[in-house]
Amino acid sequence: MQVLKGINLEIPKGKLFSIVGASGAGKTTLLQILGTLSQPDAGEIYINNQKISALNSNELARFRNREIGFVFQFHHLLPEFSALENVCIPAFIAGQPKSKAEKQGRELLAYLGLSDRLAHKPSQLSGGEKQRVAVARALINQPSVIMADEPSGNLDSASRNDLHDLFFTLRNELGQTFIIVTHDDSFAERSDRIIHIKDGIIVE
Repeated sequence: MQVLKGINLEIPKGKLFSIVGASGAGKTTLLQILGTLSQPDAGEIYINNQKISALNSNELARFRNREIGFVFQFHHLLPEFSALENVCIPAFIAGQPKSKAEKQGRELLAYLGLSDRLAHKPSQLSGGEKQRVAVARALINQPSVIMADEPSGNLDSASRNDLHDLFFTLRNELGQTFIIVTHDDSFAERSDRIIHIKDGIIVE
């Protein structure tokens, strides 16, 4: 079954794009392919002028770790590790020295207002705090792009608004690029561009 059909998309650096559409339209499939988590049957993907299909599995894993940050609806933090340890995991995978990774992790968590939560485990954090930890984890390797799948879908309205404001702050202050799947119309309307998906096709 063909989920996506004739997708042609360019996302400039430092922009926030929202992907919207009904359930089953192909939003998550598009995000997974853009994030190199799934392979397209046809076509090519370039990220920072790197042709993704030219990479073998090990090279692709290293590229994904270095160039792409992920934030999911359910934070996927490891319960046995502290907030700081969770944030540092991608940096450790990338081979950063522990001292450097932890310094960056502390700075990110402080920037996101969590300097007093460094040693807390996920069970000790609120939903909004968990998602901010997940955002810090996504940022730790200074990726080219952050991809998020319904990142605020599991939050109360206040935490949801805080998270949305954070994404725009990161875009404005750090020049971070975002691709975000969302059902939240008010958030999507603030985006640099809304990508409407219907039956696997981008529609205007």
